[in-house]
Amino acid sequence: MRGAIILAGGQSKRFQDGSGRWADKALAILFGKPLLAHVIENVMPVVDEVILCVNNASRGSNYLEILRNYSITNVKICVDIMFPHVQGPSAAIATGLKYINADYCIILPCDTPFIKPSIVDYLLELAKRFDICAPIHPDGNIETLMFSCNRRGAAKIAEILCFLGRSKPVDIIRASSKIKLVSTISEIRKLDPDFKSFININFRSDLIELPTRVPKEGPVIESIDLNLAQPLPHELDIIESVAEKYVKGDYVDAINSLSRILRSFEGRDTHFWMGVLWETMGKILYVLTFTKETSKETEEYYVSGRMAFEKAAHEYAMETEIYRRFQAKFLLESANEDKMWCLAKRDEMGALG
Repeated sequence: MRGAIILAGGQSKRFQDGSGRWADKALAILFGKPLLAHVIENVMPVVDEVILCVNNASRGSNYLEILRNYSITNVKICVDIMFPHVQGPSAAIATGLKYINADYCIILPCDTPFIKPSIVDYLLELAKRFDICAPIHPDGNIETLMFSCNRRGAAKIAEILCFLGRSKPVDIIRASSKIKLVSTISEIRKLDPDFKSFININFRSDLIELPTRVPKEGPVIESIDLNLAQPLPHELDIIESVAEKYVKGDYVDAINSLSRILRSFEGRDTHFWMGVLWETMGKILYVLTFTKETSKETEEYYVSGRMAFEKAAHEYAMETEIYRRFQAKFLLESANEDKMWCLAKRDEMGALG
């Protein structure tokens, strides 16, 4: 069974005209129909289930009423889960993956009105052999809101990441094992020569200009298959329990569980997850430095916290080297941003201590 998760809960900040009256981009009319209707009509021929992810129920009800005017009725509404530290597209993706019934899913934004059914079908077929499949452009940039996946594994990963406060959709790719970065040049162009599937409406002027996101030149002209070392299923269960403890503020239990799982990762190249878990350890120790403890305990938290952020930065640096070999620019930049953030937190804790 195949499904489409359409993200339609954004604030459309770039689409506003400054008048003070908010305009919902998903309902902007293009060639006589709302953008949202175009996307749904293009995916329906090749999927069994369509879910719209929205940020509140009233917005979803409004969409259903409007879509009925265009004879679109076979869609479901899913209201984003309220994660403690993460909202936006990552929360919407995690919510959609949790509640959709399909075995293989495609994630799509509501502002790509010309997504071709053949592209959706192609990406969903690839998802039968890979954990996650995302288009990659010649310049190394990746579509992080347009990808197909094996739903069961991606749903668990997405939810854990949200509980751990990871707000970037690209992390779902970095956290997966069998990854297919599908070249827009060597593969997708065969099905969509003009790259209309990547026409993205961000500004009002885009409704007229209809710009595609695919650059003409760049070093990445072939697809990339990545097989990354990632946690085993039972290890993901442990990480899930760590995330639950982290959200509840059970910091001592979370630290003990983190220590155990990190020891099990030693000698393995699970760089992304090790970075995330060391970073989580650092965040917890940072919070604990402000609790009313003895000066000796506080100093221990400072020392251990700096070490945790240092180790996280090291793991992210190792992750960047993997992406550098494949010229996967966006993945590299994402890992490097995490590295720099952790180094900054390490230095901050050093100054505080």
